[in-house]
Amino acid sequence: MTLQDHSLDGKTMLVTGATAGIGEITALELARRGAAVILVSRSPEKCAATAERIRGETDNPNIDFIVADLSSQAQIRQAAAQFKARYDRLDVLVNNAGGVFASRKLSVDGIEMNFALNHLSYFLLTNLLLDVLKASAPARIVNVSSNGHFDSAPDFADLQFEKNYAMLKAYGRSKFANVLFTYELARRLEGNGVTANALNPGLVKTRIGTNSGWLVGLAWNLVNWLRNGLTPEEGAQTSILLASSVQLEGVTGKYYSRQKERASDPVTYDEELARHLWEISAQMVGL
Repeated sequence: MTLQDHSLDGKTMLVTGATAGIGEITALELARRGAAVILVSRSPEKCAATAERIRGETDNPNIDFIVADLSSQAQIRQAAAQFKARYDRLDVLVNNAGGVFASRKLSVDGIEMNFALNHLSYFLLTNLLLDVLKASAPARIVNVSSNGHFDSAPDFADLQFEKNYAMLKAYGRSKFANVLFTYELARRLEGNGVTANALNPGLVKTRIGTNSGWLVGLAWNLVNWLRNGLTPEEGAQTSILLASSVQLEGVTGKYYSRQKERASDPVTYDEELARHLWEISAQMVGL
């Protein structure tokens, strides 16, 4: 047993996007080590089936779920309220849910969907649960980003791609926002006993592209095949490490890839840019 494989008995962990891909594997492995795990996903049927499967595979009865479409700010608020009604502690929050959209699409709140789901869901859910995380300290926030964030600094003059929408550019900017948000969050949480780190899971064979139709799904699978994409089990390892390793107790404001600390895009270390993104994000979610 390695240090990151130690028992998580008594820990409460919430994982978003937990019914498929690396989110499901992350939830499964944290449950296998004894944590009480709450799954968040938009499908009641998938939530119930995944929770039952994890209970069966791990002999861990402490698997719960909350149904929420995290592209909707109202549903994010409902999810946070449901969590607080059921639990009085949160040791680890894993923000994992995400998507990529072939054409420009707006959320129910009128926000470009990559930005709404991939960034603002992290921002809003985390802020709504910060009081519980602080009360549970030492606690951790793990934000799943991507190497797609490189060379993807936001254009604040056209943050929602009202001009010249491009799928990979919109996705990359949302993932850049994940890293920028993580670093600013770590600075704001200094001294509170809550850490925040971001990660790149690698190019993983998941269904992330299928929400944009069969053609995008086919292209995503082809890229994975040509570039020897990772399995979800392999891709989840960095999330699991950041959520559970005793070696990383107190480590914050870092970016990890392939289970090692790496440098993110140089622009992500711009503190003024991070503060600006925070202010705009807060306005967009009404905080």
